[in-house]
Amino acid sequence: MTNVFIVDDQAMVRESFAGLLNAQPGLAVVGQAGDGIEALAGISALPTPPDVVLMDIRMPVMDGLETTRRLLEGDGEKPKVIVLTTFHLDDYVYEALRAGASGFLLKDAPSAELINAIGVVAAGDALLSPAVTKRLIANFVASAPVPRPSPARFDVLTEREREVLRLIAKGRSNPEIAADLVLSAQTVKTYVGRILAKLGLRDRAQAIVLAYETGLVSP
Repeated sequence: MTNVFIVDDQAMVRESFAGLLNAQPGLAVVGQAGDGIEALAGISALPTPPDVVLMDIRMPVMDGLETTRRLLEGDGEKPKVIVLTTFHLDDYVYEALRAGASGFLLKDAPSAELINAIGVVAAGDALLSPAVTKRLIANFVASAPVPRPSPARFDVLTEREREVLRLIAKGRSNPEIAADLVLSAQTVKTYVGRILAKLGLRDRAQAIVLAYETGLVSP
């Protein structure tokens, strides 16, 4: 069972999402909140963190960006966060990805897309296709450069792992990376897992952000 927590300042939106998701086999809505403060309190009160949080990005009291930061900071088990937005290239989306969100979804996306997104993120993948994520991040890194962490962070990676990371950041899927490097899909999956573990990253979205911010790849 995949447990979902819904955060949105519009009650009708929350109820609509909750009705849809509770009707799906294998999905259960375990809580709702109308702003970030209420969300943090509600999630912390649960026996275990939800698997996925649907997070509205623009809310009063505390917006989705700050809520995502607080929700994902520190150690311990954390939920996966899907940011909900009305714009493809909302400034907050990039910051939410940097804060640890696993991707974003348009609030008016079809129901099937929302259900699929929850399944993808719950399984440990970034929500977006690598190419779409790459274009989003490249756009913001190019227009608003951020302070770059030390490239020494990559010293823990082997040369092959750096090569795989570069291809991830360039928008290649696992099968495409396998074809590029003449490796099996399972071997690429293993490399991706090692890269995320060594760099302390949550998923591919964070890996792409880091690769751009450190200059490992350029927009």
